Order: sequence, then C-alpha cells, then structure tokens
Amino acid sequence: MTDHIVSAFDADLKELGDKLAEMGGLCEKLVAESIDALLRRDTPLAKRVIEWDRSIDRLQNEVEENAIRTIARRAPVAIDLREVVAALRIANDLERIGDLAKNIAKRVVALEGQFQPPKLAGGVAHISDLTLAQLKDVLDAYTRRDETKAIEVWNRDGEIDALYNSLFRELLTYMMEDPRNIGFCAHLLFCAKNIERIGDHATNVAETVYYLVHGVPLTDERPKADLTSATAMDFGH
Repeated sequence: MTDHIVSAFDADLKELGDKLAEMGGLCEKLVAESIDALLRRDTPLAKRVIEWDRSIDRLQNEVEENAIRTIARRAPVAIDLREVVAALRIANDLERIGDLAKNIAKRVVALEGQFQPPKLAGGVAHISDLTLAQLKDVLDAYTRRDETKAIEVWNRDGEIDALYNSLFRELLTYMMEDPRNIGFCAHLLFCAKNIERIGDHATNVAETVYYLVHGVPLTDERPKADLTSATAMDFGH
C-alpha cells in the first residue's frame, strides 16, 4: 500500500478505537450508576441511566458503519482485518452491557415505594464490585492489547457465577421466610442476573482481545462455576 493509503487506514482504525473507548467509558458509567441507583433506591438517577443508554446505541451504530466502510475501502487482511472484526465484536458486547445496565435501572423504577427488607442488598454490592472490576480490566486489556490481562479477566468469570449462585439461594431463603420480601427479592434477583451477564460480556471481550493478539480463538472451556438451583430460573429473560 502507498503511504497515503496506509495513513488513511490508520486514521480509520484510530476513529474506531476512539469510538470504542467512548463506548467503554459510558458503559462503565452506566453500570456503576445503575447499581448505585439500586443500592440507594435513587429513582431519578435510574431514569437518567435509562436515557443515557441511547448514547451507547448510537455509538454502536457508528462503529458498525465505520467498520463496514473501512472494510469496503481498504480491504484489510491479517492483523488489520482482525482489528476491524474485534471492534465490531466488542461494540456488540458493550451495547449489550448498556442494555443490561438499563434493565437494572428499570427495576429500580419499578421498586419505588415497595417494602425494602434490611440488609438484602449486600450480596448485590459484592457481585457488582467484582463485575465492575472485570469490565474496567478488560477495557484496559483491549486498549493495551494485553492478552495476559485479558486471560486474567477470563479466568475470574467463575467467581462471579459462584457469587450469583450464593446470592440466588440467599434471596430465595428470605422470600420463603417472609412473604413481604417476595416482591423486593424478585427484583433483586433480576438485577443480580443482569449483573452476572455483564460479567459474561466482559469475558466475551477478553476472548476477543486474545483473538486480536493471536489470530486464533481462545479454545479452552470457559471457567464456569457449578450451577445448581440458579439454572432453574433464568432471571435475565
């Protein structure tokens, strides 16, 4: 390729990277604030999170348009093509993370005025902290093309699953002990499942980073925790 074409392609890749960085930052913000709204029962904040999700959707559309245009104009191959494919994959996962944060926020709005049992949100706070750390670390891994950090994120996925299973059982126990807890706990279970799925999408991004660096998929079996009663009721649907 001529210097001009190389320079133009570099500019295309930079634009894709910039938009992904903006998406990643927004996703971190939406996840953190949706969880904050849940723990503090902050309905106005939850409503803002719902509105902000539109910005993530818009950025995903822009990434897709830019990626398709780049492929059509530059016909990239090898590592250059992987850069574009990785951008498309990561944008899709980030868009889903934004949707899951919005789902949590919608639950907060639905909870307004409901009976809130004391000390039930502690487990949600714990799983949230781990999931937010996963998201931050995997976005850093993508920015730095750091497959070692990506693998670390990938290996921690089972820890989030185990916490979700534990929280699932705890909330079911509260629901059986006092019928007044049922409504609130059901919403918390939906939120916890959404948080667990955010961790899954962070793990997807980690796999994409590995693919980007090595040119082959990560073929090892994903380290999932033993799912028992949690699989009986998928609160994400």
